[in-house]
Amino acid sequence: MQSGSRARYRRILRFAALSLAQTWWYDLFLPRVGLARLAARSRSARMQRIARRFHALAVGLGGLMIKVGQFMSSRLDVLPPEITKELEGLQDEVPPVPFADIRAAAEAQLGMPLERAYAWFDETPVAAASLGQAHRARLTPADATLSGFGAVVVKVQRPGIDEIVDVDLAALRRVAGWLSRVRLVSDRVDAPALAEEFAATSREEIDYLHEAQNAERFGADVADDPAVAVPEVVWERSTRKVLTLQDVTAIKISDVAGLRAAGIDAVEVAEAFATTMFTQLFRTGFFHADPHPGNVFVTPRPAGADAAAPAWTLTFIDFGMMGTVDDRLRSGLRTVLLAVAARDSKRLVQGILDVGALLPGADTRELERAYAKLFARFGGMGFAQLREVDPREFRDFAEEFGDVVRSLPFQLPENFLLIVRAISLTSGVCSTLEPEYNIWESIEPFAGQVLRDEGGNVVKDALAQVAEVATTAWRLPGRLDGLITGFEEGTVSVDMSRLERRLDRLERIAQRGLAAVVFGILLIGGILLRVTDEVFGVAMMIASLVPLIVSLLPRGRRRRR
Repeated sequence: MQSGSRARYRRILRFAALSLAQTWWYDLFLPRVGLARLAARSRSARMQRIARRFHALAVGLGGLMIKVGQFMSSRLDVLPPEITKELEGLQDEVPPVPFADIRAAAEAQLGMPLERAYAWFDETPVAAASLGQAHRARLTPADATLSGFGAVVVKVQRPGIDEIVDVDLAALRRVAGWLSRVRLVSDRVDAPALAEEFAATSREEIDYLHEAQNAERFGADVADDPAVAVPEVVWERSTRKVLTLQDVTAIKISDVAGLRAAGIDAVEVAEAFATTMFTQLFRTGFFHADPHPGNVFVTPRPAGADAAAPAWTLTFIDFGMMGTVDDRLRSGLRTVLLAVAARDSKRLVQGILDVGALLPGADTRELERAYAKLFARFGGMGFAQLREVDPREFRDFAEEFGDVVRSLPFQLPENFLLIVRAISLTSGVCSTLEPEYNIWESIEPFAGQVLRDEGGNVVKDALAQVAEVATTAWRLPGRLDGLITGFEEGTVSVDMSRLERRLDRLERIAQRGLAAVVFGILLIGGILLRVTDEVFGVAMMIASLVPLIVSLLPRGRRRRR
């Protein structure tokens, strides 16, 4: 390791060691000597100071440290709000690399002088970030004819970034190892797993060929949507460290004044943007996880274009951070959606476990009670009613609920966090375009479709369970009678009166349990089917009252033989 790299490595470790020492002193040592109140009073200010120092460290070092800060700002599941709030404004903006260094790096990757690779290359960068920077350029006539366009944006990685990434990841792994030995941390967070998760994401982000493949996959997903556009990749001028893309720069999606000047309705843009994002999340399962205003443009229809084409398109760029909704996550989200629809707090917690959001062995009873309280207070309200609730009530409940969440070993999977990030950024952009815009009204149709799509499978699975329970319950009386006959014939000498009473009780429990299961299936099935077939759905819901009454009414004892 070179001297500069060693100094960087030590600087990161010094910051981590000092922060851990302060945390140990205030949160572990002082409470043990009876000074817990003193530690608690200063906790918020201490967390803010640590976050500010890290903010300064990240800006000073660049490299992966800014990415670490952005990653930490999204970890609401494992970090206190004082830290996440302080880091959420951390921007990946650093001084540009001198053009001579960028030229040398690009030419080494492309294997030719820039004058041969491009007809023109702007020495002034469009944007500079900690991992690389972007320059406008123009393809040679031959390449332009082949590609069908000439204007491009060329992303070039900063020289020496591979070594910087290696140093930063080594330091992060060392810190994660320290944290894994602290009981207070290890009980709630798998720090080494978090470090490896971040390392894998970072490795992908500095591989521009991976980003190019993401761009093509995303483009294929939206190919049938004329209102969404994706820049073309110029593969002949792209490598792992140089990426050449069609220049699609247009009106920044958050530029409300620019949209108005182009005659474009900002509210329509908000609706289209939300629909596009939730289509990715709920249908295609491959989504842009970093849709901030700098990565989405609104492109007006060019003059002379087909009149049937949309008046404008949403154009996405920067596909280094993409998310997927895999089968496990989809199944867990289905359970969550159905639990919310049924106001079932226990099932909702099970869905959270299925998603992998809680470490094994977590005691979820308090979380179940919190969700039950949430459903009891807000569960039956529509969006219009929720808007009328006193904001202070939401704030008080959020504080109480947050205490419960922070007491549990939550550790959200990366893809789930990317979903949260995508929804959060989408909400922010839509609110910029229309302050009164309600993002949940855009989610509701997609959530409803998920329930309709999965409803048949859920009812089918549940009916299979009912059939199994029904078969057991149907055979139970015969088996019990046979067992009782064996006892009466003297095979075993026992107190038959007590045994019969217990068997009668077991039979009644089985019959009432079966009735309760049938009630639940009919009710949930009716709720799901009512969306597409109101008459049949309502009929199922009414029919569910019969087994409900059966399960609740007391049953007389079986007549003794």
